[in-house]
Amino acid sequence: MADEQPIIIKKVSGHGGHHGGAWKVAYADFVTAMMALFIVLWLMNSSKPVQEAVGGYFRDPRGVAQKKGTALGGAGENAPVVKKEDMAKLKEDLLKAMEKLADFEKLKKQIEMTVTPEGLKIELMEDPNGTFFENGKAQPTAIMQNLLKVLSVEVGKLPNPVSIEGHTDSKPFSDSQIYGNWELSTDRANAARRLMENTGLRSNQVVQVRGYADQNLRKPLQPEDASNRRVTLIIQYVKTEPPATYTSNGSLPSAQALNPAATSPPAKMPAATAKEEKPEK
Repeated sequence: MADEQPIIIKKVSGHGGHHGGAWKVAYADFVTAMMALFIVLWLMNSSKPVQEAVGGYFRDPRGVAQKKGTALGGAGENAPVVKKEDMAKLKEDLLKAMEKLADFEKLKKQIEMTVTPEGLKIELMEDPNGTFFENGKAQPTAIMQNLLKVLSVEVGKLPNPVSIEGHTDSKPFSDSQIYGNWELSTDRANAARRLMENTGLRSNQVVQVRGYADQNLRKPLQPEDASNRRVTLIIQYVKTEPPATYTSNGSLPSAQALNPAATSPPAKMPAATAKEEKPEK
């Protein structure tokens, strides 16, 4: 009929209820941004080896150029072992690294490196002014911190284990019966360990922390000399077990082959003695 109104159907284009899936994209962007923020915060508080490993991965994901971005600590553990005949070269390399410090010329006379039967010993000796530690305190000074950071980066590249020693002079720094030179020497060695592990050493590289108090004086005839107060780092030799000897069929030799006397049967008693032990009929 002419008077009837036409029926108009409107089709609304766009997303349906709850704005469709647009919120998922926004949420994914938010989560990604938060993850990136947390990674940055974590890296800011991480040690230098961790930062170099993560940065090396993004610069060279396959690890072909600088062999970084692999498991942490792997570079040092896979490095060539420094043997006794190589300690002189290591000493030169450490000296070159320390020469980059601004105050090295003043510190040079307080650093002594010697090759010992245990390994390369690095002695950081105190002076009367307290260059490395304030009198009676275990917190390293800024100079000591910078020096230990340089050493930790270089030593952390090696697979060799490290021991750290703390020493004091014979002068008691307080009248306390609770905290004395034993505690101070141990705390200083531990403070050096913590700093070096946070700036270059692997967490499992330090194998010993020793506190000697005044029982191992550098100058026994001058027990109160400032150089007796020192922190000593020892880069130890890597101990290797002697190779096992195998037989022609690929198996380990028996205990009798290694030590015939250990498995030989006991000697027989003399016939006369055996006869005497028989009960009489």
